[in-house]
Amino acid sequence: MSESVIERLGLPELPEALPRPTTDSHTHLDSTQEFSGLRTADNIEAAASIGVHRIVQIGCDVQSSQWAVNLAANCPQVVAAVAIHPNDAARMSDADAEQAWRVIDSLASAGRHVRAVGETGLDYFRTRDASGIARQKVMFVRHIATAKQYGLTLVIHDRDAHGDIADILDAEGWPERVVMHCFSGDAEFARRCLDHGAWLSFAGNVTYKANHQMREGLAIVPLDRILAETDAPYLTPIPHRGKANAPYLMAHTVRFLAEQKGADLAEFCTQLDVNATAAFGGRWGVSIRG
Repeated sequence: MSESVIERLGLPELPEALPRPTTDSHTHLDSTQEFSGLRTADNIEAAASIGVHRIVQIGCDVQSSQWAVNLAANCPQVVAAVAIHPNDAARMSDADAEQAWRVIDSLASAGRHVRAVGETGLDYFRTRDASGIARQKVMFVRHIATAKQYGLTLVIHDRDAHGDIADILDAEGWPERVVMHCFSGDAEFARRCLDHGAWLSFAGNVTYKANHQMREGLAIVPLDRILAETDAPYLTPIPHRGKANAPYLMAHTVRFLAEQKGADLAEFCTQLDVNATAAFGGRWGVSIRG
């Protein structure tokens, strides 16, 4: 793939390559393709060209979870996570939820390409009615149990629900590996998660000027508990906020995080890569950079 593909689609230009390979710990390549027209193969190639050599593809419903598993089975640089997103869970009938859950549970036990259950959790921004929140909580508990049953990482979506997320995890028992996707809490909530050995994953919105609280949380996170992600096609980092996101743009977020932590950029890239391996378990295929 050449830069002309990105230019033709009107997407942000390729940033300067990172000095060492690193991992996008949370993205949606399927949604990125639909949103921006950037084909998945080109997306992966563009990411590799600037140093993002591995990707965690996240499922949010039955269709996207199946897509993630199929992609991971054919791309050694990708691993899959499967789930019913909390906002989807909130809008499902009991019968539809049961049917969907049978598929997710089956995918979760499918083998080495599935490394995580998620994104799951609670969302009080888009779901505010009591019945919808109750459905989210039921599904969240199911995801927690499945992560523990199959020894998978739990990837948590938390929007305006910090306390309830942690309270449910305390009640159910934290899985061995927990990733707080797109961490948006303050230092106090960061400490509560860190006390249970969670990894805190930061997306492009950590670069936004107004998100002081998020950066307060980042400030107390040890280097071995930080992950970086895109959540593409959403949360595009500065300087391209407002445009479609993609894994190759994570270079901007990584540079920002390293600066905030006062870390050497090359060493920080390697640390993020090591952290992703620890967070998602096991040997992770082969880098497409060779």
